[in-house]
Parts: sequence; C-alpha cells; structure tokens
Amino acid sequence: MASSEAPMVQVENQLIRFTPATPFDPEKAVKELGATRSGDYVIHALQRPRATILIDKDGRIVVHGTIQPQAARAAAREFLLRIGESDEGLTSEKGPVIASFDLGRRLEIERVPIYAKEAKMDTRLNCLRIDDQRHDLELLVWANGKAISTDARHANLVAMAAVHWRDKFESDGLFLDGSSED
Repeated sequence: MASSEAPMVQVENQLIRFTPATPFDPEKAVKELGATRSGDYVIHALQRPRATILIDKDGRIVVHGTIQPQAARAAAREFLLRIGESDEGLTSEKGPVIASFDLGRRLEIERVPIYAKEAKMDTRLNCLRIDDQRHDLELLVWANGKAISTDARHANLVAMAAVHWRDKFESDGLFLDGSSED
C-alpha cells in the first residue's frame, strides 16, 4: 500500500437502538419467542434478518450484528411483529461502529508506548490498546498490522485515525521491513 493511500476500513458492526412508540414488557419475548433473560436484558437471535436483539427493561431494542441501518430496522420490525407489537412510530439512534483495517506492514508494538503516551500494551490480547482522543475512539493494534476500532462514532473517523496512526508509526520508525503477510 502506498503511504498516500488510506487503509481500507471495513465496518464489522453498527449498533442501533430502537424505541417503540408504545413500550412493551420484555417478558413477552421470553414467553412468545423463547428469548433468554440475562440480568436486566432479554436476548433473542433472529435468523432472518440475521441479528441479535437485546431488549432493556424499558422495552428499547438494540440490534447487534448488522452493518446497514436498513437491516437493523428490518430486524427490529421483524422482532416486534413476531411478538404481536406494532412497529409504527419506531424511532432509532445510532450507537458505536466496530470497524477493522490493515496497516499493511508489521509493527514493533512493544516500542510504540515509548513514542505515544496514548498507547498501552494489552498483554491479555497481545496487542496495543490506543486511547485515541483526537478521533474519539479506541484502537486495538496487533504486531501484524491489523487493527480494530471498538467504539467509533463513524467509519470516516476510523479511516482518519488509521491514516494518523500509520503516519505516526512511519515517522517514528516503528514498522518492520516487509508486509503484514510475512
């Protein structure tokens, strides 16, 4: 990848929360669909569209496992209709984006915290954990150059962060020779 090219960002998941116009009791999903209660939440997996539905105690629905807002809305509508509730007046709000990218080169992750105070080694995952306040997200970066953003507001912010950190690693001489495929 040429240094002027931005790494390609792949959105892996977009959380979207839906609020029905008329609140419903989450226990209805347990009784009607066999959903599972987990603490204050009820969880149900849909096959079509493929998504995981989380319902809070106030009947708000979080759709997990979709990328497109239309797919998330279809999942929320399908869920509501299956439990006999109306989908009229359903409102939505976007949550964090989980996205990935590849820097294209291997990185000396052990040295990065010397040059970047935002970076800490995560020994459990064997990666860097970067608190990127400039782009308001967290990055997990592995030695092979692969990275994941766990809580971005938009994929474009992930792309800007990818370019920023790639350029910083390059200027600090933290890349190893060869590609990430080595």
